Amino acid sequence: MADRIELKGLTFHANHGVLAHETEFGQSFSLDIVCWLEFNDSDDLTQTVNYAELAQLALDIAAGTPRQLIETVAVEVAETAMRRFDALHAVEVTLHKPHAPIPAVFDDVAVVARRSRKRM
Repeated sequence: MADRIELKGLTFHANHGVLAHETEFGQSFSLDIVCWLEFNDSDDLTQTVNYAELAQLALDIAAGTPRQLIETVAVEVAETAMRRFDALHAVEVTLHKPHAPIPAVFDDVAVVARRSRKRM
């Protein structure tokens, strides 16, 4: 299946992390979501994934309860999307933490969670 919907750069502020300053002050994160599904010849929104609803679902989770691991957040977004949207064959969620506490110069840290109907 080659059809997909992509959301890139959903930006939010959250308090995810292990270190005290991360949980106290938080930082900016962003999400990319790729959804695999089959498009059909219908022009009916109920026959696809409403990407506005998907974006809100993802942001509600990602900006919600603070987690120590961004992996946990990515998995929760992916699994919730699979449960919520029956049209999905698979979803991939990339959570970017560009200000991760790494003692080096870097562009980004990201984790990727992929879920599919076969695995659920």
